[in-house]
Amino acid sequence: MDKERLGLSSPHMSEEGFEQEYVQEAFDTNWIAPLGKNVNEFEHELVNYVGSQNGAALISGTAAIHMALKAADVKEGDIVICQSLTFSATANPIIYQGAKPVFVDSDKETWNMNPNLLRTALEKYPEAKAVIVVHLYGLSAKLDEITAICNEYNVTLIEDAAESLGTTYKDRATGTFGDYGVYSFNGNKIITTSGGGMLVSNDDERIQKVRFWSTQSKDKAKHYQHSEIGYNYRMSNITAGIGRGQLKVLNNRVEKKRYIHDFYKNELQQLTNIDFMPENQWNRPNFWLSVILLKGTDRNVLIDALEKENIETRPVWKPMHLQPVFANYDHIGGEISEQLFKEGICLPSDTKMTDDDLYRVTTVIKREMSNEE
Repeated sequence: MDKERLGLSSPHMSEEGFEQEYVQEAFDTNWIAPLGKNVNEFEHELVNYVGSQNGAALISGTAAIHMALKAADVKEGDIVICQSLTFSATANPIIYQGAKPVFVDSDKETWNMNPNLLRTALEKYPEAKAVIVVHLYGLSAKLDEITAICNEYNVTLIEDAAESLGTTYKDRATGTFGDYGVYSFNGNKIITTSGGGMLVSNDDERIQKVRFWSTQSKDKAKHYQHSEIGYNYRMSNITAGIGRGQLKVLNNRVEKKRYIHDFYKNELQQLTNIDFMPENQWNRPNFWLSVILLKGTDRNVLIDALEKENIETRPVWKPMHLQPVFANYDHIGGEISEQLFKEGICLPSDTKMTDDDLYRVTTVIKREMSNEE
């Protein structure tokens, strides 16, 4: 196929070369192994950006969720309430800890955890140790309601903000409302370290403990001594250097993602069989991926038509309560997340896309969806 591939979201290094400067400094000082100046500064710069107190740079967002659960004292047999509409990386660490997930459906207004159903879940499982809410595709959950309910039940709130770095809820960064916030710097995220994550919290003691666990739980001793099970989860000084450079262009990336979303909406809003992502006055999303909902038509037909033009798309996340690996766990609700999965398509949202690229996508959609009307 001679047409250039249009992907969903790929790494986008700064045109100014900020990343190379920090990586080169690591090479020049021979700090290429885990830890070092870039790790320390990346933690400092990221928490300053979002407005948290402290952070631990780790190898992935998944590792950050795992450490958040461990910091929340989640143990074998404990209940963790988790948003169903998400990627499996949100739920897998619950199993790592030997705990039991209970999945909660979304609401239409945010596509994220329904606060009323969260209350229902906590009424059923008042002994739950933690709640994991996700800010899907950069859309903020209803944080006022969710934090109030978690406070009422004295349950730890973990925000999976892997997709929402740069998103604000009432002018405050997502990931800073719960006891713990998780960010991802995977290759497809709004900024990347090639692979990596960050756990943030205002609880300095817990973050220090996470750093200890994530560095193989090495006790202070002249020899290698371990009183607790540890993990090899710390970010390297090289990848942290990439992250420091990426942070310098994060605001630009957010604006481009929002531009892409608005472009799609302006071009496609005349199609009555397409709906768009919810927008609320209290939320300024980063629109990490732009998503449309197809009404009265098979989403796979459009996915296949775009693929023939070498344009990558994918369905909305398949809810966790529908995943075979989680089939034996309880769930509360499910209709909204199942509908979003059935109707939703993620469109190319790469910040390197030009207007010509965006027109290429919308031209195919208009052609195919106009035939459906």
